[in-house]
Amino acid sequence: MPLRVVEIGDDEDAAGVVDELRSRYELESFDYEHEFPVRMAVVTRSGTAAHLVIGYSHVFVDGAAIRALARDLEHFNRASGASGVATAPPPAPPSALDVAQAQATAAGRRQSSRAVRHWAAQLDRLTDWPAPDPPQEQEPRHWELVGYSPAMELGMRAVAARTGAGTTHVLLAAYAVAVARVFGRDPGVAQIVVGNRFRPGFAELVSQVSQHGICVVDVAGAGFDEVVARAEKAVTGACFAGYYDPVECDALLAEAGARRGRALDITWHLNDRRDKTGAGEGDRFVPEVWDVARVLPLSRWYWGRKTPVFDGSLFIQVDSEPLVPERHVPGAAPPAVHLEIWTDTRAFARRQIEALALEMEAVVVAAALGVGGAPGRHEVPAHG
Repeated sequence: MPLRVVEIGDDEDAAGVVDELRSRYELESFDYEHEFPVRMAVVTRSGTAAHLVIGYSHVFVDGAAIRALARDLEHFNRASGASGVATAPPPAPPSALDVAQAQATAAGRRQSSRAVRHWAAQLDRLTDWPAPDPPQEQEPRHWELVGYSPAMELGMRAVAARTGAGTTHVLLAAYAVAVARVFGRDPGVAQIVVGNRFRPGFAELVSQVSQHGICVVDVAGAGFDEVVARAEKAVTGACFAGYYDPVECDALLAEAGARRGRALDITWHLNDRRDKTGAGEGDRFVPEVWDVARVLPLSRWYWGRKTPVFDGSLFIQVDSEPLVPERHVPGAAPPAVHLEIWTDTRAFARRQIEALALEMEAVVVAAALGVGGAPGRHEVPAHG
């Protein structure tokens, strides 16, 4: 496994060099035949190590596995603190081979079959969708729409406090409503990331155990709070059916496409990576400090990075803090969502993705304020 060493001069911007490496590690595909699934670089100044940049293959590990690796580093030095008291390492978790062997048992195959049957039932709910506006393919092919919205974060907390649902469910409901309005797709579909760490023995496993779960949400004839309840039910079902043989699931998708006479593109992803506690997150809503309507003008939307390869037609990533350092908002900023919306320019016109993002925000804000119409809208600059 090679370690790259990048020496910079005293007058060079270390943050810029670090972010260039981080972005390259994130966006460049791994060559699994010839490359180890970990990339590492040390940025040095005057021969002294200043920054470490690491990129892991997501096929190899998920986010929880990286945290497990970090915790395991504590046991490289058996002395704990100044007292020098030895610390015992935690019990060894199952290995990836142990998990694969369990998956191949009769019980493991039954688990997968149950999950795939859930996928099949959700696919059967999908109606034929109207064709989107003709896209204008760009080079590089995949573009990122960047969003910063305090109003969306505070609005989701307000709706969560009112409904008792989690803000993730509010987010999915807003997505479903926006998809229906912008694309005419109802019910809408989204694939979420299911963290299977809740399954026995998986908490400390250094492997990739996250899989996609399918969420199908109807919005026709329902008020927004009802759509939130439907989204909560969809997420629960997706989590219980998020552990399966991907080959078996791919075969199901191929069969579903063959029955419809066309490929079934459901590679629309909604990945909520924010810091949150689950249902009842609305108790952290602070209206006396930040008002949803007042912070709406703070929203920012612009086109950011571009890459030739990405995962799916539409990939919405939602974070509590920006992953790219220069996107950090200085000062006493209100709580906000930071969005990275990656789109395939062969699949969608950019203006449709802009409309989808703005509609998601508008739906949440309107629901939080208890109004039926969309509040003031924002334009997205033509270039990031």
